[in-house]
Amino acid sequence: MRRTSPGRPRHVVSTSAASPRDQVLDAAAELFVTRGFAATSTREIAEKVGIQQASLYYHFAGKDEILAELLQRSVRPTMDNVAKIEALVPPDTDATALYLLALIDIRTLAEASHNVGILYGQSDVADSEIYAEFHHARGQLVESYGRFGLRAASRDLASDIDTRELGEMLTHSVEVVTTLRQVGLAVTPKRANRIAAAALRMCEVPQATISIAASAAGDLLAGLVTIDQTAGALAAQ
Repeated sequence: MRRTSPGRPRHVVSTSAASPRDQVLDAAAELFVTRGFAATSTREIAEKVGIQQASLYYHFAGKDEILAELLQRSVRPTMDNVAKIEALVPPDTDATALYLLALIDIRTLAEASHNVGILYGQSDVADSEIYAEFHHARGQLVESYGRFGLRAASRDLASDIDTRELGEMLTHSVEVVTTLRQVGLAVTPKRANRIAAAALRMCEVPQATISIAASAAGDLLAGLVTIDQTAGALAAQ
């Protein structure tokens, strides 16, 4: 059961501006990525943060709940923007919608704490009880990619592929971000645009249309980022 009181004082006074909960998530992400989920204990997470193990249970019921939150954070920001994309992007500019979805997802994966996207393929994570919930959330993202992709795809491709297949292909093409991070390559704006453009080429979108979509999606993304930052600042007040 999760504690209802803060637990014992810290071993080490924190100098971080992040909340204690976020500090636990950050420490756990680093340990899960570098050592593996199964090999990491809640005691080790607590020690890395500088708190008593009992204090960790004030924030999370256990290691599985921490993993669940980290996995959800790797898809939730993208999924939260799907409806916004559909509302913002004008009709008959489906390539722009797909390009914008890819850019947002790339940003989500690039900013995920300690590259948690690589946990998707780790057997100890896939075998955990909470993975099924994450798999459902990721499935919703795959469906969104497939839906956007079919709208933008050439007539020949759209007649020969279904939403799930195309969605999986597009999702995997964007998840290359985790590989880039793993080998030490920064996900620069230039690389992000190359990945998004490749997703559109997978849908057989003409290069001229891709160029238009890239410009429009870049402008729309800047607007969404400004809105998110403003909302975050207001929530913090």
